Amino acid sequence: MKPKLPPIQLPIMAAVLITLLAALWAGLIRVGWRWPALQPLLPALHGPLMISGFLGTLISLERAVALKRPFATVGPVLSGLGALWLVIGLPLPVGQWLLFLGSVGLTAVFSHILRQHFANYTLTMSLGAVCWLVGNGLWLAGWPIFKIVYWWAGFLVLTIVGERLELSRVARLSAQTIRLFVGAVALFLVGLLAVLVWGDAGTRLVGLGMIALAIWLGLYDIARKTVRRTGLTQFIALNLLLGYAWLFIAGLTALLVGQTVAGPLYDFMLHALFVGFVFGMIFAHAPIILPSVLPIQVRFHPVLHAPTVFLHLALLLRVVGDLGKWQPIRAWGGLLNAVAILWFMGQMVYLAVTSKR
Repeated sequence: MKPKLPPIQLPIMAAVLITLLAALWAGLIRVGWRWPALQPLLPALHGPLMISGFLGTLISLERAVALKRPFATVGPVLSGLGALWLVIGLPLPVGQWLLFLGSVGLTAVFSHILRQHFANYTLTMSLGAVCWLVGNGLWLAGWPIFKIVYWWAGFLVLTIVGERLELSRVARLSAQTIRLFVGAVALFLVGLLAVLVWGDAGTRLVGLGMIALAIWLGLYDIARKTVRRTGLTQFIALNLLLGYAWLFIAGLTALLVGQTVAGPLYDFMLHALFVGFVFGMIFAHAPIILPSVLPIQVRFHPVLHAPTVFLHLALLLRVVGDLGKWQPIRAWGGLLNAVAILWFMGQMVYLAVTSKR
């Protein structure tokens, strides 16, 4: 008998997929491709849709499935509705409120997790949820994206590094190593607070925090050892290590450049972080996350390496366009990044279908 999809998970995942496609389309319009927008505000919503709509809803759903508590599903339902609301082009404040309430839901989930199990890694991921809540609240209050984007980045960075710290428990990290991790997280959080008052100095502190976290991950994450293995384990490790390199590059750019409102260096820094690091993490964990969220199995196949390599090469092309101020190269880099993401999604669907045979 085939397993039935849960009534809540299926529509939420549908909203996640629609939001991702809309966010990619919006990003390609922003990068210079003269394609029709689904609605007038869509290009300006590229960042909020990708971070709060797509990633926020997906992470909230993952936590709800893991927790197995009915109240945990409220967050992803609200953020999924908010994302679709914005995609369609309905009044902006309503969509913002729905996303904000979705982040309240995830924060409540982590509050429950902390009461059940207080540890460095659960605290780090909880702080990530708070960053998403603050970022969405500031966006609702009318703050400019170039200031609040660092809080959204904090949501993803702290969620990821918290998960990696949890998985690194098997390495039995020393107390000194844990203190270094806590210090890097503290530096990153101080930078986020400073951004709201001293934009340039705060951005540089955020960059320094990202550098510290990237170095810590590169030195102490178990990916350093598992990369020597084969199959899925090696695939995950390779993606992780590439992502840590991009996190370091994004942090170095923020440290050297400081606050920027727009322009090539701003584009370079954000996409090194959100494409190189965040999507690197998504590619790494997708074969594990999807079966945990949906009742499917995904067999690993080395073919997954192809879109992964393509993603990073396309990002390098975009970097060349940004640094050289060559708009056509930058636009092609953005387009090929979207192709890599869709290619990877297609491969995952194919592997899920063929796993049933």
